[in-house]
Amino acid sequence: MRILIVGAGATGGYFGARLAQAGRDVTFLLRERRSQQLQKNGLILQTPQGRETLNPVTLLAAEISSPYDLIVLTVKGFGLQQAMEDIAPAVGPNTLILPILNGMRHIDLLRQRFGDRHVIGGLCKIHATLGPEGEIVQLSPLHQLYYGALNGDNGEKLQQLDSTLRDCGFDAFLSEAIACELWEKWLLLSTLGAVTCLARGDTRQVVASGGGQAMLTGLFNEVLSTLIAEGYQHRQAQTDGILTWLSNPDTPLTSSMYRDLMQGYDIEADQIIGDLVQRAQRHQLATPLLNAAWVNLQVYLLQRQASSQTAAS
Repeated sequence: MRILIVGAGATGGYFGARLAQAGRDVTFLLRERRSQQLQKNGLILQTPQGRETLNPVTLLAAEISSPYDLIVLTVKGFGLQQAMEDIAPAVGPNTLILPILNGMRHIDLLRQRFGDRHVIGGLCKIHATLGPEGEIVQLSPLHQLYYGALNGDNGEKLQQLDSTLRDCGFDAFLSEAIACELWEKWLLLSTLGAVTCLARGDTRQVVASGGGQAMLTGLFNEVLSTLIAEGYQHRQAQTDGILTWLSNPDTPLTSSMYRDLMQGYDIEADQIIGDLVQRAQRHQLATPLLNAAWVNLQVYLLQRQASSQTAAS
């Protein structure tokens, strides 16, 4: 399969690099700045096992000349619209689009643009970040990629995809319940993001605070009620496990959104929290804690925008 990896950040860069190392036909679609960085330094993986450097095949959006069999989208939610424009020439009659994004809005947007039959579900579990020189730093041995048809019908094309992605230096899983797993990941990310951003601290600090466990549980229940109203087929064991993990006083957790916020970066507030608030309103659900988190994050973004405008002037 001809594979186009959109983005070479911590997620796309890592899994794309592993696929290329395994001999798969991989091309990275990059912005000009990242392309120049990789041309100069190579694609660098810093893993628990050591440092590796690859010289991957890259191109810019204007250079796409033919369709790909698989497009792996690894952009941030706020970069999705531009990414859809960029990949349009790469989508052919038999192309599969595997998005690795947070939330669920991207599924609707991709289906509207390219059609249901092209879009499959996907998520990853990896502890990785970009280093100061653009290197991909894998922080733990965890490197799992899940994928599957959103309706659970993993036919011939998905079987071919599974064969392509297996034995490539990471753990690959063809899932028959990817839609449920996507809802559950959103439950985890949104609860964790909301509670850490509101409290400005990790989950250990939250549950050690007076009223902290009640706030965490309240946010979790508001999100879960919203997802069920939106069509999530509730799997009690999985959701109980998520709440138990978030509440563990021995495991201090933070979300990537919280870490980005604390560093003054752009954040996926709308994709992870704002979209939930809108869905809850559609079902007339009361979500006061989610609303508080959404207001908090919007104020941060307004302040960040004002600071940027001041600096520019």
